[in-house]
Amino acid sequence: MPGSNIPDDLAVFLLDKIESVAQLEALLLLRATPNEDWTVEELARRLYIDNHQAAVIVAALCAEGLAVESRSVPPGYRYQTASAETIALVDRLTAYYAKHIVPVTNLIHSKPKSRIQEFADAFRLKKKEE
Repeated sequence: MPGSNIPDDLAVFLLDKIESVAQLEALLLLRATPNEDWTVEELARRLYIDNHQAAVIVAALCAEGLAVESRSVPPGYRYQTASAETIALVDRLTAYYAKHIVPVTNLIHSKPKSRIQEFADAFRLKKKEE
């Protein structure tokens, strides 16, 4: 990536799979405790976000093949990916992020908003005007 010290494969992963710093933090939290299920409420509390945001984040991680939902009640989520290559990439990202938090967060924040996020933002603005 031009002008970036982030290794290309990590940058591509971040740009393709991660929508927010909170999502990255959730992924790394799940990765740190791979044998533990986390509820949406526990993740929200740990990430200092609301339950709805945490639910959206874990749903996105599951959709990207980076986490799975348990069949427990309430449902829990844990880190799991089918690819050894992705496991190695996330391991490298974890180490890189620990030492280079600013470039990683800057890259995530520089991403254009997704269409879903733009829709949510527009809805929020419209609701405030009413």
